[in-house]
Amino acid sequence: MANPVVGFIGLGLMGTGFTRRLIATGHRVIGYDIDPAKTEAAAQYGVERAASPAAVADAADVILACVISTAAVVDVVEGPQGLLTASNVRGKVFVDHSTTEIETTRRLAKLLAEKAGVSMVDAPVSGGPAAAEAGTLAIMAGGSDEAIAKVTPLMANLGTFTHMGGPGAGQATKLVNQTLVLTNYCVIAEALRLAETYGIDAGKIPQALGSGYAGSNLLPVLLERMIARDWTPKGYARQVLKDLEMLNDAARSKHLAMPMAAQALTLFRMLVAQGKSELDGAAVLEVLPPGDKD
Repeated sequence: MANPVVGFIGLGLMGTGFTRRLIATGHRVIGYDIDPAKTEAAAQYGVERAASPAAVADAADVILACVISTAAVVDVVEGPQGLLTASNVRGKVFVDHSTTEIETTRRLAKLLAEKAGVSMVDAPVSGGPAAAEAGTLAIMAGGSDEAIAKVTPLMANLGTFTHMGGPGAGQATKLVNQTLVLTNYCVIAEALRLAETYGIDAGKIPQALGSGYAGSNLLPVLLERMIARDWTPKGYARQVLKDLEMLNDAARSKHLAMPMAAQALTLFRMLVAQGKSELDGAAVLEVLPPGDKD
């Protein structure tokens, strides 16, 4: 069976990784980004240009998106050139890889089904642009059994695809992921400040601790960037803050206490307030002052 034609909306850092991977696995990819420069850059490695989300949807067998915010996903669906204006979408599946609000995701899934006959799968990811290009993402999905079954073969090219429940379940799982990952950004930053203050060779920490409970796949990658003060964005601090704000809102709506996530939110608010929103999230280290060295 021939590979499906894939439409992709959002060609930033993650979208670039996704579409490179899709092309490498033999898919024809039709792409769109609100920034024409990003669409043009993607065309240089084989993504066919489309003029709007609707044009992507009309030309593709399955539509994927990875955009910056809940508002951006709403525009993809309901905007003046959004999926609801497409003429050839009935029966297709829209997979949203963005990290967005749970209730908005549920509303859009219902709207797409009722107005356009489109099934929506919310499938946020973890792993970053490099994992997207390598096909090793963690993909957490919400949607109907039928929609999940339709896209499972395609998702197998992109990473580990886990069906977590109905619409919104993927986004809820991503909040769990962000609780674990983004608080860990702050914990690793604290640990590095401690190591540097006491003159430890911080570069050896993953080797020293990796086989114990402190080891993780995040530790060596994040620690290396922090040691080098390499803030080249793999993901922007403003995106981390956006996700933590969303997590805070979701917890508050259920009267759920999340003190560690709240502290991470405060630190990233401080980082962004310092004008560092375009740096990598690892730059949260800069919010923590160094200690007195021996």
